[in-house]
Amino acid sequence: MKKIFAILLLSGCGFTPMFSGDDMDIYVEKINGINGIELRNALNAKFGGAHSDNSMYKLVVDLDEPSKTYKGLDTTGTATWQAVKLTAHYKLYAGDEMIASGNESAGESYTFVRYLVAANASYNNAVQNAVSVLADKISSRAIAETKGRQTNK
Repeated sequence: MKKIFAILLLSGCGFTPMFSGDDMDIYVEKINGINGIELRNALNAKFGGAHSDNSMYKLVVDLDEPSKTYKGLDTTGTATWQAVKLTAHYKLYAGDEMIASGNESAGESYTFVRYLVAANASYNNAVQNAVSVLADKISSRAIAETKGRQTNK
């Protein structure tokens, strides 16, 4: 009964969820590098698919190279844990007007082992997780900005 009351209460207030499955008309420009391709694909998925370059909004993202730091050492001084950090700088345009810009970072720790294949797999998984977090952060901001402009007009 409480759930029904809450639904009825919210249905008359004009509330619409930000992530309501709408297809956002945001074109994501190409992003350099392999991680840039992955980030662009993740952003396009968040916006409902790839859009043409004459869309209402355009998102320009510059992705820095991943940085690695040591997090844990064993008793011999060998690294056992590392962290990877990705930073993206973005600008959102409505036509020629820049309506939002910012920087987002995402980091992930991973196990660093002596075996090359396992170490590479662990690193790649950490980078993929960081790309996913960056896509969530950037798309949330872009959707909020575009939804805000639609409701203000």
